Amino acid sequence: MRRIPLVSALVLGLVLGLGLAVQAKDMTADDLVKEAKSQITEISPEQAKKCLDQGGYLCLDCREDKEYKMGHVPGAINLPRGLVEFKIDKKIPNKEANILVMCKTGGRACLTCRALNRMGYKKAVNIAGGWQAWEKAGYPIE
Repeated sequence: MRRIPLVSALVLGLVLGLGLAVQAKDMTADDLVKEAKSQITEISPEQAKKCLDQGGYLCLDCREDKEYKMGHVPGAINLPRGLVEFKIDKKIPNKEANILVMCKTGGRACLTCRALNRMGYKKAVNIAGGWQAWEKAGYPIE
């Protein structure tokens, strides 16, 4: 008699798992970024520059190490997108910190902001257009 509930639970878990897999399979990376963008705050590179100039803000660059080494916002903290959830609490333990997130064009930063917000970093915002927009504006780089 105990086998029936166990089998039912396994079947239910399999059905739910397949449902989630189908749902995720139907989304592209662009869809995930678009969804994240609708749930985060974005600011222009001009606004980000003003924030950094006034102080009290951290810049989190979520590009890969190689990209970061080619040039970055002065003082930016590098934490690649794939490691953010695992290492953010060591790099930025203060969940009340004002964090400006940047990647190359904005996609990875949108996903990073969403993850940070979900982890309790409510003041993490994306810099629209990312590194390319920052560089194009002629803002300082290291």
